[in-house]
Amino acid sequence: MRASRVLSTIAALAVLPLMAMGVGVQTEDELPAYEATSGVSGTITSIGSDTMNNLMTLWGEEFSKFYPSVKTLVEGKGSSTAPPALIEGQAMFGPMSRPMKSSEVDKFEAKFGYKPTALRTGIDALAVYVHKDCPLDEISIEQITEVFSVAGPDMTWGDLGVTDRAYRTRKINIYGRNSASGTYGFFKKVALQGNDYKASVKEQPGSSAVVQGITGDRFGIGYSGLGYKTAGVKALKVSFDGDEAYEPNAENSLSGEYPIARFLYLYINADPQEGLKDPLRIEFVKLIFSKQGQEVVAKDGYFPVPAEVAREDLERLKIEVDF
Repeated sequence: MRASRVLSTIAALAVLPLMAMGVGVQTEDELPAYEATSGVSGTITSIGSDTMNNLMTLWGEEFSKFYPSVKTLVEGKGSSTAPPALIEGQAMFGPMSRPMKSSEVDKFEAKFGYKPTALRTGIDALAVYVHKDCPLDEISIEQITEVFSVAGPDMTWGDLGVTDRAYRTRKINIYGRNSASGTYGFFKKVALQGNDYKASVKEQPGSSAVVQGITGDRFGIGYSGLGYKTAGVKALKVSFDGDEAYEPNAENSLSGEYPIARFLYLYINADPQEGLKDPLRIEFVKLIFSKQGQEVVAKDGYFPVPAEVAREDLERLKIEVDF
């Protein structure tokens, strides 16, 4: 599959259609520096994605530098917990590592009369990890489908072309997330091409647990956000349909060459006709899309959103922008 076909596939999945928007590789340096204002108080509440747990906490810490009295409460048990938390008013923000399903949007709209607003707060290259000593350096989407899903048999490392004696006849031990995770759903849709997972996948409660599992298992393979990479694992290059394999980095994710990249979403309850009205949520969103907020994204191992994306999302909430 050539790059243009990869991009059209990604765009069709509503995952990362950046190049279709004419967006290039840009950095947080193009965004304005955040400045404090008056009248901001209260507690920020967030329920949703485990992948974004650390991001929400770091944004909260950055926000408290400007507003010391504001506290941030973050609960991350999976993206599927975000929609009901927003609907029931248990959280101001619902971080999700996947777009909301139509059924989730319908339930929200049935209660409020409008759809939730999705903010694209960062870009994550979902990495396929192996142990740091594993001789494998790259893998194709087709091989990923065979290894992780019922579309393929139980496999050894030799089936992936590994000739090293210590590996070639050894069974591949598979690690993954549980079904409440947005990462689970995204990986199934894109990397497994819609196929169900094998029953042998060792489901982990969080992104870091997947990496920890592989770190302790020489014959393990799994998937997790690039922000969770440690010295104990190696992120494989990924190819599609016999094409060149690409590293999970910012340039390849934005261009669509790396095929397992996604936006990290922050859902919010805001009437699209009125936008946001309360100062606490307005200023927190402005912080996220500021220079400092996107530096937090980069510091946590993800990629900042282009300025065009930040501008579009702020304008949809009726927040004035000057960049």
